[in-house]
Formats: sequence, C-alpha cells, structure tokens
Amino acid sequence: MIESAESLVRQAEALHRQGRRPEAIDGLRGVLGKRPQLTEVWYELGYLLKTNGNYAEALLAYAEALARGVDRAPEVHLNRAVIYSDHLRQEDLAELELNAALQLDPGYVPALLNLGNLHEERGDRVAALACYDQIRAGAGGERGLYQDLRFEALARSAQLRPPTSLADPLLDQLLQASANCAGEGQIVRANLLFALGAAYDRLQAFDLAFDAYAKANRCLLRRNGRTYDRSHSAQLIDALIDTFAVAAPIARGVAAATGASPVFICGMFRSGSTLIEQVLAAHPRVTPGGELDFLLRLAASRLAPFPQSMAQWDGDRDAAFAEEYRQHLARLFPGAGAGAIITDKRPDNFLLIGLIKRLFPSAKIIHTTRDPLDNGLSIFMQHLNHKVAGYSSDLGDIGHYYGQYRRLMGHWRALYPESIFDFDYDAFVREPTTALQQLFDFLELEWDERCLEFHQLRNAVKTGSYWQVRQPLHDRSSGRWRHYAAQLEPLRLALRSASVAIGQR
Repeated sequence: MIESAESLVRQAEALHRQGRRPEAIDGLRGVLGKRPQLTEVWYELGYLLKTNGNYAEALLAYAEALARGVDRAPEVHLNRAVIYSDHLRQEDLAELELNAALQLDPGYVPALLNLGNLHEERGDRVAALACYDQIRAGAGGERGLYQDLRFEALARSAQLRPPTSLADPLLDQLLQASANCAGEGQIVRANLLFALGAAYDRLQAFDLAFDAYAKANRCLLRRNGRTYDRSHSAQLIDALIDTFAVAAPIARGVAAATGASPVFICGMFRSGSTLIEQVLAAHPRVTPGGELDFLLRLAASRLAPFPQSMAQWDGDRDAAFAEEYRQHLARLFPGAGAGAIITDKRPDNFLLIGLIKRLFPSAKIIHTTRDPLDNGLSIFMQHLNHKVAGYSSDLGDIGHYYGQYRRLMGHWRALYPESIFDFDYDAFVREPTTALQQLFDFLELEWDERCLEFHQLRNAVKTGSYWQVRQPLHDRSSGRWRHYAAQLEPLRLALRSASVAIGQR
C-alpha cells in the first residue's frame, strides 16, 4: 500500500517535534527518490532544510516544488524570499521572489507585508508605506482573511507615518485595533500597542506612552508565559565564568588565516550596537555582517551542552569551527577580501566571548554600553523575541538580567583587557569624533569622515533600529529615562540590587 503525501509529511513533522530533524530530512529524501512527483513532500523538505540551516538545499527543494506545480506556489516564493533576505543577505533575489508571489496572487498579504519590511530595511519609506496601505485597503482578499496581518500593517504604517497630534484619528485606529485582537492575536495586539506607545512618546504624552508599552508587554507575557528564570540566568553566568576561567592562548587557532577578519559587536540589546555597525559600514574597509547566528547555532547544537562542552581544550576542533565560520562569511560576503573587516553584530554574543576567543584568539570585540536606565527603558519599549530575551517584558527582570550581563562582562574584561573595547553610546552622541577616533585606533582603521554621515547609506539594516540609523546623529535618546522616572522604580531597584551604578549621567 502506497502512503499518501499527507501521511509522509505527518511522519516528518512528528520526527521534527521529537528533535530528530536529520532523520525527518533523510526520510523525506528517501521518499522523493522513489516518488519525486509529490510536490507537498518537496515543500516539507524545503521547510525542514531551512529550519536546519541548510539554506542552499532548502532553495533547491522549494524550486523542485515549484517546477512540479505545487499548489501553494505564492507561499513557496515567500519562503524562498525569507531565506534570501534573512539568511543569505541577498535582498535583490528576495525581492524577485516576493514579486513572483504577488504576480501569482496580487493580494497575497504575507508577501506584501514582507516586501514592505524589505523596503524598510533598505530605508525606502515611501515604498514600504505603499505596501502597508495596500494591505490595509484589503486589496485582493476577503475582509476577514489575514486580519492580524492587516493590523500588523497598521502598526507598521503608524511607525512610519506617526500621528501629528493627540487628536489624530490614527490613535483611535490603533486603540480600536488593539482591542479587537485576542487569543493568537496577542503578538499583533502587542505590536499595535508598541506603535501606540511610540506615537504617544513622540507627542510627549509620556504617561499614556508608558501605559501603552506596559500593556504591550503584558500581551507578550500572556502569549509566551514568564520565560525568564532569574536563578537559571545566574547559574548560566556562573557556568560561563567557571568554564572559561583562563584566557585562550594567543598563539593558537587561526590567527594567521587569510581573508577578511571578523570583528564582533555585542552588548545588551538596545545599547547602540546597530548604530555603531552602521557607522563602521560607511568605512571602505568594513562590511556590515548584521546579526549572524552561526555562533549561537554552534553553541546550541554541535557544542551542546554549552558551555560544559568547552571544559576541555580541543585545538583541532576549535580550529575547524573557526575555518567553517570564515567560510560562512566568505559565502555571505564574497566581496570582502584580505585586509577587510566583517562585523558580526549579534548583541547576545557577549555570552559567547569565551568561545569567540577560543576560535579566534586575536579577535577584537566592540562592547556597546549605554546608561542602564535608558538601556532598560529602551528594551521595555521594543518588541524583542522572548526566545532570545525572555526578560524584556518586565522591568524587574530587565534589571536582574542587566546585572548578570555586567557580571559576565567584568569577567571577560579581566581575561581580555586588550581585546575588548567599551564603546559608550552616550559619549559618542556627545562627542562623536573623539569617540570614533578611539574606536578606529582600536580597530587599526584609518580615519574616514564618511563614517559621520552613516545615515546616508542605503544598505539593508535588519534590526528594529533600521529607522533610527537613517537619521543624523542626535542625543535625544540620552537621558530619555527621565520622562519615565516614576514608572521605572522596579528597574531602578533591580539595578541597585545588582550593584549597578545609576543616576550618574
């Protein structure tokens, strides 16, 4: 008896849920070797390969599904666009895929939303708004279809075309839309409330703004549950400090390797890491890598359980992983040759500095810092992924995590005082030339005035700060916490409990 495509896909999904993804992939490949006409199986194989980080193979699987007439062709083009944009940094090919989806279905809301987001990442406000306006108008679809994505388009358009007064009807639209989201819509409701908070903040209605941000974070807590465990966080920091108790020897590893050199930018989320990467991106010797996930994937998979797996030195293993990382960079950024710098700007890589220095003993690390109260407030005002930043929806949790981060950074600085450069966001916006010259000296880069005109770049920026870095440098975010001083008491108490100095700027 021949099994149906649906049955085979269900089997693969079951293996995936059990954490047996390679088995699921091998199983689907075996089936397709005998029955290549099963387009849904090609689709599922593409999805599993993408989830496993096998992006080139995923594109091929999706291409087979398209060539064989898969029913969900617009969705396949959308998935290919996500791979090109988010994982391979080939935004032009991503745009082609999104346009292919829209040619098949002009009202396909997920493709319109992704295309709008791609335009935002490139700094094209007009094109992004055109996509969001088309979604809000309900072009090409039933009124109830993709309603949450229509709300998402409203939230994004409100960020790009913010209300100009407290009487602006857009504020009421945001309020009404947020009231209409429930259940699975909690994420969308949170985004509407974050947009509402940003609008009130712009209008200097700070009490209303904080109330909107607090409601947004409560939505995330209801949707995700309380995912931050203070005890577990402290135990992880203890384990990292114990495992990486001594510095990696500088003579080992691949310090003499050819090709571009990675420079790691890390720190707390919302501490200025996107800004400094964009500043450096204006330098002719620097290629911005954005938030690469190679090291986090490595720690979570082949080095699991991490950091315990690093307790024993293994020079051959470390050298092999370092070379694999370099090859990954070379595939993503083939134009960056010898003498160039590629920035790996993943803020939470501060957790992996011990691993980074094992793989690259000569690596230079830019540690972005900011006033703790401003940093904590900015985290609270931004929708961060709870899988990455489970602390971000509670002010007390933010303060606790900040204390653990500071404790670990103190350890790394003690081990690698010459390799870590503390880049102070607040000092930079006050005296940009002085701060930047010191950073250039650390990186052994020649001075380039174009770095002070970073906002004129039209590269793709893939973080929540992509509009902030399109503006000339300003100091409006320094001291912003003072507008919310009364509401920040839980953050202030948690920071003091962690012995973090506050109130000095």
